[in-house]
Amino acid sequence: MKKIFIATQIIFLLSACTGKKESNGPTISKTTEKNTIMEANIKKNIEETLYAYENALNTSSTEKVLPLYTQNGIFMPQGANSAEGQEQLKKSYDFVFKTLQLNVKFTIEEITLINENYAIARTLSKGTQQINTERRITPEENRELFVMENENGKWKIARYMFNKMK
Repeated sequence: MKKIFIATQIIFLLSACTGKKESNGPTISKTTEKNTIMEANIKKNIEETLYAYENALNTSSTEKVLPLYTQNGIFMPQGANSAEGQEQLKKSYDFVFKTLQLNVKFTIEEITLINENYAIARTLSKGTQQINTERRITPEENRELFVMENENGKWKIARYMFNKMK
């Protein structure tokens, strides 16, 4: 009886191994390939939004900033009150652009997908700012944290905050 059981187990194991191809490296299932391509496309879309935001800052354009935020987006600037929703965002960015002119370059440090609707992006920005009332140009360097949200098929800024590097 024991011999029959062992023989049965060996036959079962051998039959489970048949039909498998030898591989010289790891195999990736079609699902994994599809997910990897989808993740790359999402990250590309988020990068496009972040660079459009960089452009909007450098051109002092509230009109370019607002569509990059979700309808209930929140801007949390250092040393100032948070702006919540499109109306407050407009007032806040109008004030920022009236006060200073930015000339910064973003470096995207990280984009982490949370799920199909949310992601986190971490960036560094470096350049200059001109304080308009004084016409004085000073160095500007920040680290930023963006919570991105997929709103109607577009990746937008849901929450944004930054702080000075030094």
